[in-house]
Amino acid sequence: MNMLHRVCCSSPLWAKAVERELLPWALAGVDLGTSTLEIGPGYGANLRVLADKTPSLTCVEIDAAMAERLRRKYGERARIISGDGTATGLPDANFSSVVCFTMLHHVPTAPLQDQLFAEAFRVLRPGGVFAGSDGIHSLGFRLVHIGDTYNPVFPDELPDRLRRAGFIDVFVDTKGGEQRWRAVKAA
Repeated sequence: MNMLHRVCCSSPLWAKAVERELLPWALAGVDLGTSTLEIGPGYGANLRVLADKTPSLTCVEIDAAMAERLRRKYGERARIISGDGTATGLPDANFSSVVCFTMLHHVPTAPLQDQLFAEAFRVLRPGGVFAGSDGIHSLGFRLVHIGDTYNPVFPDELPDRLRRAGFIDVFVDTKGGEQRWRAVKAA
């Protein structure tokens, strides 16, 4: 992440926006079930809220130093794993839900994003839901990512990409500069 992201994503202002706006919108109508995997928790703004919404929360963070920071801060509320969301090493069909928020555009290539979708599908139980949100490409969104990985996911392409990963009942919606999705692994 560039410095702007570090400052923004670790701020109390972002944490409040996540709690009051982003997660309620992104998870509207989503039943997380009993066991949730969050891919890419970053500084933990989502994790902090998710820990109260699901009985069991596991998080996979690719940045080892960030994962250690999350363990120190949230280790009693969630299981934090230092690892790659495209190849978690977690057991098949282990989670009732998989979520990721405002991080897909940091996955450097479309094939790796598709691999993340396939991994979410693999670790979901039948009937489980994959849900999340991300920004939508714009000049402003691009400028915020100068010196950072920026590979936006386009909302009009996302449904087909999720279906190719095996999901059904795919829903993608946009609001302002954000998109949300949910998709189900067939029971």
